[in-house]
Amino acid sequence: MTQPPTLTDRTALARHRARACALPSHGEALFLHRMAFDDLQERLSEVNKKFTAAAVVTPYPQIFAGFPAAQVVPDNDLIALEPGAHDLVVHFMALHWTNDPVGQLVQCRRSLQPDGLCLVVLPGGRSLQELRTSLAEAEAAVTGGLSPRVVPMGEIRDLGGLMQRAGFALPVADSLVQTVEYRSFPALLADLRAAGETNALAARLRRFTRRAVMTEAARIYADSYGTSEGRLTATAELVFLTGWAPHESQQQPLRPGSARSRLADALGVPEKPLSKDG
Repeated sequence: MTQPPTLTDRTALARHRARACALPSHGEALFLHRMAFDDLQERLSEVNKKFTAAAVVTPYPQIFAGFPAAQVVPDNDLIALEPGAHDLVVHFMALHWTNDPVGQLVQCRRSLQPDGLCLVVLPGGRSLQELRTSLAEAEAAVTGGLSPRVVPMGEIRDLGGLMQRAGFALPVADSLVQTVEYRSFPALLADLRAAGETNALAARLRRFTRRAVMTEAARIYADSYGTSEGRLTATAELVFLTGWAPHESQQQPLRPGSARSRLADALGVPEKPLSKDG
């Protein structure tokens, strides 16, 4: 069995998160996480089911301090959840850093009771697209090469497919896109540092970035994504994935060819056969 490629240096990620928690601006830097949490609660309020054995997988336990009766565990490679112990599992703002996203989701599914709900929230592919582009153009211009600097984040279609691969029933994926404004390029980088979201990629450069690269990146960012008021825009995409542990009571897809009425009748239009030449 092949091992998934190593995306994240988990030791560096833990170090960045610990450093972020010690910063005075840590709480303010988690504004997107709090927005995601509010949206999560709204989604749960619309589910016609009462959850009594919830679990949360996240590196941000403070966000869930008021979440009723939930077991909160870190997003380690091996999630500390018992099989079949929960009727709700939330995987919150961490899947983009995992080396094996399908494996994480499989663990969540196995920890669910039949007909249990899994909700996943993570940054989507449009997040930080401006920063990624500016850094790449600047590094190429200054050094003639490229190095990984922003963690790759999946597109919503691919992320929805992960739920199917993990064995969830009735998977749904949707996203929420926000535009955030910063007063300067250093302010954006400081916000990422305070949130614990700085570069922890396994293939990252293991030396300090040249000042000229960051200066050029700031110039490109301001020229390409600056507002008329001199602020910088940054895209943040939150992807929400929903899936259920399989259960016989759930809706099942019909077998191909088992329909008892014609589509033309339902639409109220005449049915015309296709010609041989198409």
